[in-house]
Amino acid sequence: MNTNTSSQTRIATFGELLLRMSIADGNRFTQANEIKIHIGGAEANVCVLLSQLGIQTDYITRLPQNDLAQLTLNELQKYKVNTSKCVYGGERLGLYFVEAGNQIRQSQVIYDRSNSSFATIEKDQINWDLALADVTHFHWSGISPGVSHEAGLACKEAILAAHKKGLPISSDFNYRSKLWQYGKHPSEIMPDLLQYSTITIADLDAIEIYFGIKTDKNESDENRFQKTFELLKAKMPHLKTLAMSFRKSDGPAHLYKGLLIHEGNFHQTEEHKIQVVTDQIGSGDAFTAGLLYGLSNKLSGQESIKWATACGVIKQSIHGDFAITNTNEISHFIKNGSSNRINR
Repeated sequence: MNTNTSSQTRIATFGELLLRMSIADGNRFTQANEIKIHIGGAEANVCVLLSQLGIQTDYITRLPQNDLAQLTLNELQKYKVNTSKCVYGGERLGLYFVEAGNQIRQSQVIYDRSNSSFATIEKDQINWDLALADVTHFHWSGISPGVSHEAGLACKEAILAAHKKGLPISSDFNYRSKLWQYGKHPSEIMPDLLQYSTITIADLDAIEIYFGIKTDKNESDENRFQKTFELLKAKMPHLKTLAMSFRKSDGPAHLYKGLLIHEGNFHQTEEHKIQVVTDQIGSGDAFTAGLLYGLSNKLSGQESIKWATACGVIKQSIHGDFAITNTNEISHFIKNGSSNRINR
């Protein structure tokens, strides 16, 4: 593998860093008597996995100056994510609360992000020319413009600065129905921001919400995916690479696979059967990081989507937002699949 490429790669991401409050012991919100804390946020999750895979990362956000913010930064720094480009101000860190579901009922999320430091970010608070000076790639997600109008404007500043520099820009559609509370429909905001992306990770529902692009639900995933790419290219003129993960139920098990169009070629992985899901949150971000790792290392399209899908599967065995893993473990999974043996 060409490790020189990844050591020269430097991926910057922009988004909101959050404290995640998980209700302990599988209890419901209304039964809670104990909360476990994790650090999370879509773009931070991408950085943490990329850093573990040997790619340099910059995580850029706005935080309050208090010890809870320091806790979140310490956690990122533990995984060698560079946080020196973060800016400070505002009153509070965003929070989100998670009630874990099971085979019978869905997991539930309650956001507490209004008026957070990130949500109240103002124009020109980040000098993007400076922040992106030594960067080779910029990544963002649809969560930021969903948080607030101001966060969306800051995201646009970043995208335009990256585009002006000629950087490859990747985006994750990441539609969150519980965000978008400031009076704008995502279709009024997102197409303008997404038009600069060269790489995008999406799902069919979000594509319909942002662009009104529909495909026939009776068709195969592969056909819907390929038709969507053709329709999306008209709206996203710089788009070269589209990836999606697909999840279906098979009784209590989950079936999970990845699809990719890259450099004009279609690729897909086998379907992985996941018998037990420890924590699904962050699996899409792990998928994204795996894809960016593959593309940064100039792996083939087929290898890249295998890496993305393997990262997405492995994340679901790990508590918290972050995919705590490494290249050896992922390579072993790609070669051998799931294992219940002890490595000793």
